[in-house]
Amino acid sequence: MHWDFPQPHIYPVAPQVADIDGLDHTNNAVYVRWCEQAGWSHSEALGLDLAAYRRLDRAMAIAKAEYDYLLPTSLGDDLRLGTWLCGTDGKMTMERRFQLVRVSDGATVMRGRWQLVCIEIGSGKPRRMPPEFCDAYLPAVVANS
Repeated sequence: MHWDFPQPHIYPVAPQVADIDGLDHTNNAVYVRWCEQAGWSHSEALGLDLAAYRRLDRAMAIAKAEYDYLLPTSLGDDLRLGTWLCGTDGKMTMERRFQLVRVSDGATVMRGRWQLVCIEIGSGKPRRMPPEFCDAYLPAVVANS
């Protein structure tokens, strides 16, 4: 598979019956859900799960999300959703990217991008990333080209 960036965190997915819309392809909202699941999977792999977020009273919240739907997918397609952290100011913001690839032909079917901001969970206000976030996330950031 050709990935947009090196060493993606890979989250395997396959459309199920409930994911298929009236046009007989995967509904776009399903891709959004998969991105959320892949983002959490990556965060957990880096050592930050929901319990850590709550303990630290901090979270990386989506400030902006963009999705480019390039090709349709169908029931049972074997897909790989790659995700990366691609940018950060090292203080409050990060960027997460996504690339969904169909295994059978290697085609990229969707790309996504999130702009993330660190918030204090209790107030919802932007706050600096705690050291635990910097220690886990910053080493995982890849060069943004």
